[in-house]
Amino acid sequence: MHLGALPYAVKHLGLSAPVYATEPVFRLGILTLYDYSLSRWQVSDFDLFTLDDIDAAFQNVVRLKYSQNHLLNDKGEGIVIAPHVAGHDLGGTVWKITKDGEDVVYAVDFNHRKERHLNGTALGSFVRPAVLITDAYNALNNHVYKRQQDQDFIDALVKVLTSGGSVLLPVDTAGRVLEILLILEQYWTQRHLVYPIYFLTNVSTSTVDYVKSFLEWMNDSISKSFEHTRDNAFLLKYVTLIINKDELERLGDAPKVVLASMASLEVGFSHDIFVEMANEAKNLVLFTEKGQFGTLARMLQVDPPPKAVKVTMSKRIPLVGDELKAYEEEQERIKKDEALKASLSKKEEMKASLGSNLKASDPMVTDASTSRKPSNAGSYLVGNVDILIDGFVPPSTSVAPMFPFFENTSEWDDFGEVINPDDYMMKPDEMDNISMLGAGDGMESKLDEGSARLLLDSKPSKVISNEMTVQVKCSLAYMDFEGRSDGRSVKSVIAHVAPLKLVLIHGSAEATEHLKMHCSKNSDLHVYAPQIEETIDVTSDLCAYKVQLSEKLMSNVLSKKLGEHEIAWVDAEVGKADEKLTLLPPSSTPASHKSVLVGDLKLADFKQFLANKGLQVEFAGGALRCGEYITLRKIGDSNQKGSTGSQQIVIEGPLCEDYYNIRELLYSHFYLL
Repeated sequence: MHLGALPYAVKHLGLSAPVYATEPVFRLGILTLYDYSLSRWQVSDFDLFTLDDIDAAFQNVVRLKYSQNHLLNDKGEGIVIAPHVAGHDLGGTVWKITKDGEDVVYAVDFNHRKERHLNGTALGSFVRPAVLITDAYNALNNHVYKRQQDQDFIDALVKVLTSGGSVLLPVDTAGRVLEILLILEQYWTQRHLVYPIYFLTNVSTSTVDYVKSFLEWMNDSISKSFEHTRDNAFLLKYVTLIINKDELERLGDAPKVVLASMASLEVGFSHDIFVEMANEAKNLVLFTEKGQFGTLARMLQVDPPPKAVKVTMSKRIPLVGDELKAYEEEQERIKKDEALKASLSKKEEMKASLGSNLKASDPMVTDASTSRKPSNAGSYLVGNVDILIDGFVPPSTSVAPMFPFFENTSEWDDFGEVINPDDYMMKPDEMDNISMLGAGDGMESKLDEGSARLLLDSKPSKVISNEMTVQVKCSLAYMDFEGRSDGRSVKSVIAHVAPLKLVLIHGSAEATEHLKMHCSKNSDLHVYAPQIEETIDVTSDLCAYKVQLSEKLMSNVLSKKLGEHEIAWVDAEVGKADEKLTLLPPSSTPASHKSVLVGDLKLADFKQFLANKGLQVEFAGGALRCGEYITLRKIGDSNQKGSTGSQQIVIEGPLCEDYYNIRELLYSHFYLL
């Protein structure tokens, strides 16, 4: 799941259904949602989802590692899913979904290029899946070289800073911003720059703390560097992590770079800082991703940009005076009403419960036929037990005029009370809850101290808002740091993967049509480009059936050891046994089989095998020289393992005893006859 889509997905995660993600997406996803929720809460009465909704949704996240095969249960029985590197976000995934031997690859938002903290996508390792679902987002765009783009980015920042201006980078909470932080760290080190850099979100310190522990999910260079030097790439030297604007306000107009959430400029610190910077021509607002439709960021990215924009400035302030008094009175009234309702409800429940428990056989229950007469007006004797209740008459629904008594029926031995170990065992659901949280996983560990204090502040408050027009005098720029493969690369990847069917989503109509036409023109695959809410059928033309092997058939199969496996030819006929499809022995004698090469034959391994048999062997000119006259040469495509005819072993030499011996050894070791 893309981290930027999380705020819109919480309400649709289905609290009873599992969601699958990697550990970084799980951790950083929670922080992203907390940041979004806090940003919204500070400027509005936000009720799209609560923190409880976030926690409940993420309790159902099943965390997987890259390349880990996970077998689904219940309705998904028989389906295997596996996450692979997407190269777009930390922990981002390309999903491989396998059913009945056919693969469906879901690859939206992938990046083939290796970056400072991420490896390129693993999508290129898939060959001929039944269906490839990918996006046309960048189909019309071609990127410049990454090094050139990074240098242009730094040059643009330095130009503004040296002229006395400041730079605002509206960014996401914990996604692509990580790559930008490393770019700034690298160039600030190389150029010995001293301008301050601030990373400002509600959860900035928690974000970087978590990221420091995810080195194994990053690219190979970062992992190896940490192994050899213990140098963590995210021990930031030039970037200061802050969770409020206090430090920025102390700097005043001094040149600085601020990375602030949210990227949309709709809410969050970036919104307020934009309003402050916009009226100064010396400042720069540099967007690192395309704004979503309808947002302030998208409005400012048009060409030419607007000279003025209307914005709503909102902030949350505590209630004081008459407003506070009225609020407290209202809350007190609500509490009393709720307490009264709870009391009445409890009385009704007790009455119903006690009434249902009245039994004539219970000696503690008052019965008109067995009750004794009161000795006086102020005393009452109940049932068969001489208990005097003085001063009131028990209600008719009372069960017992005494405190409950429970007899201890525990077993004892010479060492004391016999305990049942099951009483101290955790229930599976309790263990799941603890494992989901992990050590130190409470809300206080996910939020920075200041953000947690703000969130847990129960003081009565209200939001005040006012609309204003902002004159946009600052410079505006856009550079693509979204981490997606460009159009040229997407076309190349699709051609390499060569799926049987291609489904294009998540792109403009123009980009989708362009990529669809390109793929249809250059290959014979079926291309689908569904509209929003349109359903398409990409069912395979092949039919897969589950069959069982009969004992009678398997008793006649001669298996042959090949490495860790056993292989055999099986000739059978399909029939039914116990209402199940079953492979039965053939009714007639099957035709003989040709020799088939199975596996990837390595001449070096075969050389060792022949040497162990006492033969003199050596490599000469890429071939294996066996004895004085025989030469083995490997030709064909060695990458297509296990396919008939894709590899050939040519035995050159005269028809002598060595020739037949070596051929016999080759067949016995690598061929199935």
